[in-house]
Amino acid sequence: MRREDARAEAVRWEDLDRLVHEPARLAILVQLAFVEEADFLYLMRQTGLTKGNLSSHLTKLEAAGYVSSAKGFVGRVPRTRLALTPHGRAAYTRYRERLARLLADTQA
Repeated sequence: MRREDARAEAVRWEDLDRLVHEPARLAILVQLAFVEEADFLYLMRQTGLTKGNLSSHLTKLEAAGYVSSAKGFVGRVPRTRLALTPHGRAAYTRYRERLARLLADTQA
C-alpha cells in the first residue's frame, strides 16, 4: 500500500464517537458488551457510578439507540434490565476498531 493511501485511510481522533468515548458511558458499554443483559444494580456496582450518574448516562445511551431497557419485577422488587442494541454493539465495535487504529498509528 502506498503511503498516500495509508494516510487517506487514517483515522483521526475526531472520528471517535464522542458519546461512546466519555469514560462513564464507555464503562457501561464495556460491561454490556460481554453479557446478554445486565440489571441496573449490577452495572452500578461494576462501573462504580452512583444511581443518578448511571441513570443519566443510560438515558443518553438509550436516546442514541445504543442501549435498551426493560422494567419488571422479581417478586415485589422492581428490576431494570439493560442490554446493548444491535446499533449499540456496532457503535462499540466501531469505536474499539478506530481507537486501536489510532493507537497503532501513534506507535508507528
